[in-house]
Amino acid sequence: MFWLMVKGALIRQRGRFLLIALTVALGVSLAAAMLNVMFDVGNKVNQELKAFGANITVAPKNASLLNDVYGVNSESGHREYLKEEDLGKIKTIFWTNNIVAFAPTLNGTVTVKDRSVNLTGTWFNYHMSLPTGEEFDTGVEMMKSWWQIDGQWPKDGTQQVLVGQKLAETLQVKVGDTVAYQKVDGTQGAFVVTGIVAGGGAEDNEILASLPVVQQALGLPGKVSEIEVSAITTPENDLARKAAANPERLSQSEREIWYCTAYVSSIAFQIEEVVQNSSARPVRQIAESEGKILDKTQLLMLLITILSLLSAALGVSNLVSANVMERSREIGLMKALGAMNYEVIVMILTETLIAGIMGGIVGYFGGLGLAQIIGYTVFGSVIANNLVVIPIVGGLMVLVLLLGSLPAIRTLLSLQPASVLHGR
Repeated sequence: MFWLMVKGALIRQRGRFLLIALTVALGVSLAAAMLNVMFDVGNKVNQELKAFGANITVAPKNASLLNDVYGVNSESGHREYLKEEDLGKIKTIFWTNNIVAFAPTLNGTVTVKDRSVNLTGTWFNYHMSLPTGEEFDTGVEMMKSWWQIDGQWPKDGTQQVLVGQKLAETLQVKVGDTVAYQKVDGTQGAFVVTGIVAGGGAEDNEILASLPVVQQALGLPGKVSEIEVSAITTPENDLARKAAANPERLSQSEREIWYCTAYVSSIAFQIEEVVQNSSARPVRQIAESEGKILDKTQLLMLLITILSLLSAALGVSNLVSANVMERSREIGLMKALGAMNYEVIVMILTETLIAGIMGGIVGYFGGLGLAQIIGYTVFGSVIANNLVVIPIVGGLMVLVLLLGSLPAIRTLLSLQPASVLHGR
């Protein structure tokens, strides 16, 4: 009998219940979209921030120590170097999939037109075979997206170079020119300018060439001055900051959590483990920006979710209350025939929940589509569908329906059979 009454009510009041389903669908779709975006936004924000360059720098340990303790630049005395052969090991750490790109640099000077000129060797777009057997493409092309190149990027392993904009003006060179230079051993060489670079940094006053070419010019085969690493990281918290200050202060459980979380400090620590005699330091400005931007973005998503559900709750409240008022004579008759308040409440809630669940299912799949639209529009990539969103949205939907039904339940409890049946 109960289900027959529910079925009859759903059929008779189908217009009202369709509106409830639609209201719930709109709220759930927006909530599902925002929650999926919120859970995936960390990776998206990190990917966007990678456009600002490396967030980890790796330098020789002794050189880093001298600079930290005494403020002495190793260029003023005996210089320390990293080994080029260790570069591939960066992609063997625990968080290898979080390493987006990296590029070595080797700095020195050569003589061009009787002038001492800064020369930097690096990888532009370098294809490497990793110790794991995998293939990996990396280099400054992927890490310096803000650089403005007038011309073309050089090819690795050739005499092609980029010349900084300011240096190009000083030397009076342009794209296509051949620039003669003197190596450290006194022999002559020649670069071919394929592009003029303007980046707003030290590169504006440098010649950037392929790493092996610079190694040969400076007489430093297999040597690297520094490595810039771009990695996807998790925003730092108190544990990460404690570890960054001194990993030895961590307890065993804290250390395990820290090591197995993609904090910039833990990734830097793991790089130090595989690259000999190295000191990996996070670029703090970027690391802090990641945390602040991500926190604010997630807060915004959460606020939109809450507001959408509150709006849905208000809409459901009005519709359920109107439904109860329209059926006041029916409800009054049920009470007069002996129906208890809780029985009538259960019936009304069941009808509302059925309509809400139908709307919720439609809304959830609509939310998945909306999440992808947001992903492609804002981030230019797919938003991952997180399964944990399903129980969260389901629980929130039930809460919305219950909250929306409260005013109607209060009205229902106040209905007096005698008054309603007599039209008062």
